[in-house]
Amino acid sequence: MEKREVGENSAAFNFAEGEMLLIDKPLTWTSFDVVGKVRNSLKPLKLKVGHAGTLDPLATGLLIVCTGKLTKKIDSYQAEDKEYTGTITLGGTTPSYDLETEIDETFPIAHINEQMILDAAKSFMGDIQQFPPAHSAIKINGERVYEKARRGEDVEIKSRQVRINSFEIEKIELPNVYFRISCSKGTYIRSLAYDFGKVLQSGSHLSSLRRTKSGDYRVENAWNLEQLIAEIKRHKEIIK
Repeated sequence: MEKREVGENSAAFNFAEGEMLLIDKPLTWTSFDVVGKVRNSLKPLKLKVGHAGTLDPLATGLLIVCTGKLTKKIDSYQAEDKEYTGTITLGGTTPSYDLETEIDETFPIAHINEQMILDAAKSFMGDIQQFPPAHSAIKINGERVYEKARRGEDVEIKSRQVRINSFEIEKIELPNVYFRISCSKGTYIRSLAYDFGKVLQSGSHLSSLRRTKSGDYRVENAWNLEQLIAEIKRHKEIIK
């Protein structure tokens, strides 16, 4: 089944057999919100709908959503490398490593120069160990760790190995550092942003993030969510 991109004839949709929908996830939406929106738009059809790789609420960009029989391939789509662009803000940390929570500690940045930032990026290349944020969707004993973190409970999270294929610094406007990263599945860019500050003997957090690519699929070919929902409704009218 081919991926369904913007501008294709809605009469070609076959949700039961399986569709891969490339969606540009809106800011503040969870990945599950998007899946729910698509699933509800398909009613009264009762179809499996799932996504291939979670995006945090404060991230935008490419979310692959599969329907029907194609949900069986979600694991293979999710295993592909990802590409992101975004902004790391130096000088302050947050408990969630992004702007979901407020800055809890500030640090000096006057000592940081361009070469230090470029060298810090190079230090993350290849296979690295990282700790997922306490405010993340991974499960411990069947419970999402962010639920424990929001209750103020201590969370013990094991490190995991991930791979950074490229880490490009696109622009520096202190305290903001703009980047493009290609990485393996399971990489937490929030953790990378947090660790980036430590390498610079400061603190930092992720202030914006956009997934631009997953495997061979690019956000440029993704649907705006509301446009997709309108197209699904039009499709349902066509096949009546």
